[in-house]
Amino acid sequence: MIDHITIEVSDLQKSKSFYESAFEPLGYGLSFGKEGVFWAFDVGGGSLFEIQHTGSKPPLTRLHVAFHVDSKAEVDAFYHAALEAGAKDNGAPGPRPEYTENYYACFVLDPDGYNIEAMINKPVT
Repeated sequence: MIDHITIEVSDLQKSKSFYESAFEPLGYGLSFGKEGVFWAFDVGGGSLFEIQHTGSKPPLTRLHVAFHVDSKAEVDAFYHAALEAGAKDNGAPGPRPEYTENYYACFVLDPDGYNIEAMINKPVT
């Protein structure tokens, strides 16, 4: 399942207003964000659609996709399989306490350089 997708936008306020209006008939709404940095919209099923603007600092990639998995072992397996398939390391599997207390993820750059993540965000043993 896709946990979240993040896209880079040129005008954060304009895009926020656009998506608030466009998503209204679908029942999707603003979930959280940080003024001038990013906004996350709840698009149902536990998934988020995020917009960001990095200003003069270019984003890592203009598109980021995070896949929600069920275990740390799946995060680890995805990471190793992706590297074997030709991805470039962009963050080895491990805890990401700067996101949330239980966030565990890995990041790879696919053949086109897009940042792809496998993650779990729940207490696991």
